[in-house]
Amino acid sequence: QVRAQGDFHGLPLKVMFGHSRDAMIAADVVMVASGTATLEAALLKRPMVVSYRVGRWQWKLFKRMAYLPWVSLPNILFQDEVVPELLQDAATPQALADAVDHWLRDEAACARLVQQFTRLHQILRQDTGDTAARAILPLLGRSVK
Repeated sequence: QVRAQGDFHGLPLKVMFGHSRDAMIAADVVMVASGTATLEAALLKRPMVVSYRVGRWQWKLFKRMAYLPWVSLPNILFQDEVVPELLQDAATPQALADAVDHWLRDEAACARLVQQFTRLHQILRQDTGDTAARAILPLLGRSVK
């Protein structure tokens, strides 16, 4: 469903709902809030900038409870900052624009990230069909080859 279409401050934009995967596939860079969408963007092998802002009290609580230095799933899975995370007060318009611009200008960095995301995809992909069949076939009295 397309909600709004037109010219927004000189940028031709189309606001869509229910088509996040299509939008990520079409994007050169994805700006995404932390959560499962970061993993989806990684599996689609898209450079991304992660940003998140919450209320001051929530932020204080989250900071006290944090046990990892990252909030995005790609960074957590790699145990390294492979995509920038601009959180809370660091999420300024200029900082976000600079982070997106970095991905748009640095083709080598994008290529390295695609390689990392490809490796992550291979690690996470566990041939679930075969695994499920191996679990079910003995229950059906059939042998597993």
